[in-house]
Amino acid sequence: MLPDPSHLLLFLGAALVIAVTPGPGIFYVAARTLAAGRAEGWASIFGTAIGGMVHVIAGAAGVSALVMASAEAFTALKIAGAGYLLWLGIQTWRCAKEIEAAPAAHALGARAALRDGIAVEALNPKTAAFFLAFLPQFVDPSAHVAAQFVLLGLTSVALNSFADLVVLYLADRLRAGALARPMLLCRMRQASGAILCALGLSLALAQRAR
Repeated sequence: MLPDPSHLLLFLGAALVIAVTPGPGIFYVAARTLAAGRAEGWASIFGTAIGGMVHVIAGAAGVSALVMASAEAFTALKIAGAGYLLWLGIQTWRCAKEIEAAPAAHALGARAALRDGIAVEALNPKTAAFFLAFLPQFVDPSAHVAAQFVLLGLTSVALNSFADLVVLYLADRLRAGALARPMLLCRMRQASGAILCALGLSLALAQRAR
């Protein structure tokens, strides 16, 4: 059961604004596309979408609420997610230094990009907090709550993936123009690595909502 039309429009508008707001998922897709091209960008989008659905299903089942209510569980998830982003950022930066010798030598491959995309999104407690704080506002408590939560969550994930597609297109165009200029591509990869590291540090400093 969907919310009434006015609430549904409000939800779609708010979810769209949130989808285009830069976060770990968008920056990960951009970083992978800049580093290795469209194929890894697509795999990254599928990965972040699957990671988002993990939070949707966990939220509907009440798991995310338990994590957010436990300081220890929140901290463990936060440290794991921050550490993973930092590791990806450092790897991207290190690979960028060797780009002049072999521009495509450090492509992860679609399978690895998919796996890392899942981890980036699934290990982000901010995503769990978002779903728990945002989606219930549009759920009718008199109907099947879990089904509504999943439906709204999947809609939100779809909007996020649409925003990621736009980022993939722009990053791929940017990369295509930079392939003839190895130093520029190197700097772009270094910037992507630095952004991922900054996101990791930001996540490490995140506080649990009280």
